[in-house]
Amino acid sequence: MSEESRPVFVLHEHDKPQHHYDLRLEEDGVLRSWAVPKGLPTDARHDRLAVPVDDHELDHATYEDDDKRIADTGWWELEDRDDRRTVLVLHGREGSRRYALVDTGRDALLHLVKRQP
Repeated sequence: MSEESRPVFVLHEHDKPQHHYDLRLEEDGVLRSWAVPKGLPTDARHDRLAVPVDDHELDHATYEDDDKRIADTGWWELEDRDDRRTVLVLHGREGSRRYALVDTGRDALLHLVKRQP
């Protein structure tokens, strides 16, 4: 896969209305987005709430302002997907991490997979 065809991801860190993060994944010409109040999970024992929010335009992947900054960015790859779960690898500034995004019916849980790339 060429670098130009790799779908981007961005993790925005927001200060308002209260401190939180937004995970955004490029797919189908938009950035699919989830609010992740506590940020990405750092170990496989602690899942993080991921609340689906409205899609954003692709140019939002580089957007920053006084209350929003890019905490991480890079590209992502889909490893597996079914009706309830998406397994993906985020290739960010400091390496690659494998996550599962699990649909709970209302929101989602973001899980750091034990088996890492």
